[in-house]
Amino acid sequence: MSAALVWFRRDLRVHDHAALHHALRLHAPVHCVFVFDTTLLERLPRRDRRVEFILRAVEEVAAALRAMGGALIVRHGDPLKEIPRLAAQLGVAAVFANRDYEPAAIARDAVVKRRLQGGKPDADFVDFKDQVIFERDELMTQGGKAFSVFTPYRNAWLKRLAAADLRAWPVEDYAAHLAPPRDDAPLPTLQDLSFAATDLGRLGVPTGMSGAQALFRDFIERIDDYAATRDFPAVRGTSCLSAHLRHGTISIRQLAAFAQAQPGAGAAAWLAELIWRDFYHAILWHHPHVATRCFKPACDDLRWDVAPELFAAWCAGRTGYPLVDAAMRQLSASGWMHNRLRMVAASFLSKDLGLDWRSGEAWFAAKLLDFDLAANNGGWQWAASTGCDAQPWFRIFNPVTQSERFDAEGRFIRSHVPQLARVPQKFIHAPWTMSAQQQAACGVVIGRDYPAPVVDHAQARLRTLRRFKAGGG
Repeated sequence: MSAALVWFRRDLRVHDHAALHHALRLHAPVHCVFVFDTTLLERLPRRDRRVEFILRAVEEVAAALRAMGGALIVRHGDPLKEIPRLAAQLGVAAVFANRDYEPAAIARDAVVKRRLQGGKPDADFVDFKDQVIFERDELMTQGGKAFSVFTPYRNAWLKRLAAADLRAWPVEDYAAHLAPPRDDAPLPTLQDLSFAATDLGRLGVPTGMSGAQALFRDFIERIDDYAATRDFPAVRGTSCLSAHLRHGTISIRQLAAFAQAQPGAGAAAWLAELIWRDFYHAILWHHPHVATRCFKPACDDLRWDVAPELFAAWCAGRTGYPLVDAAMRQLSASGWMHNRLRMVAASFLSKDLGLDWRSGEAWFAAKLLDFDLAANNGGWQWAASTGCDAQPWFRIFNPVTQSERFDAEGRFIRSHVPQLARVPQKFIHAPWTMSAQQQAACGVVIGRDYPAPVVDHAQARLRTLRRFKAGGG
């Protein structure tokens, strides 16, 4: 049997791993590699939670492979050079990887494939579906076109789903084909990668395969309540698995199989969220222009405002709207934001402040531990009404009524905006409506201790309606 190389990317686990399974089944010995991509890392701040999260996951993969008799080779450089060079050094017949659907990753893999096939000895590049249940052209409309609305896509997804789609790709059965360790070179540290330690440990963020499985076990105990609690940020109602899905420390097949097999509204609602993830990946694949432009071409003509001071207030969580500010402060403090609040914050930026959704998308991309281009872009364009949304563009979230509905007692607001800790529940959602005497009584003067609203929602709503009527709505 010929040697092969498995290139780990967004799949940092050693169980139910398509590329590793197929490589081990067809080749021996099988080498494994992860590349800390300098072309990506050089763009990041020197203290980035994602880099530490990935490093901890890589460490766990390396330990698991070693326990099975194998090893993980770790490189720090440009994968366009590192993968072909390592393949040539090892004399492998093929490089195996799991597919990535982002435009830049597709272009990267095409270059690696060309370089591998032109190297000495020639090596093939073989990739597999692993991070979604259905990909590319697997789900199309009856007319042979890509879906552009979620509900028909979800219905087709559920109708097509079969046991084979959820089948795990075992690794342990073929572990004897793993290449033994080549040397005892230590794994890099954050300092070796030119990064500083972050607050992941203080925040208690579970990392790696073990962290993902611990979170999943915890969620299994709560899944029956998911449909009823998922929209309330003060409640632990979500799975908290988004970063692990993003980096592949847990298998989407494991999660979808579990959800599909459970009765009840909770599991059904969670499965729908997993389907949303597939949907946004399909949108990115079929419409790669969404990475920089509006999904709806007519919306490229929208005239967004330019207001750096408003954008800065939004980023800092100082808009004067408590739920929006609490959400933005949660993001900065933890690298995560509750899904309901992502919609509220995105709607506020694009429809209350009138700012280009791309500026908010970029801010989320820089801050989110679970940043995924497909999901982040899809969510932002949905909220801005430039993307895949069956509802008309005049749906505009009211930040006060959203607050009253989903954080009625103000628990989430008070946990992230301590200036409002003593504000009575009656006023917590709109503290500027307090009289001067009421403000003094609870120790917060609006405009001094906490900002007044940067915009009036009713007026902003009218401006948004005019904007869409004039340019692409």
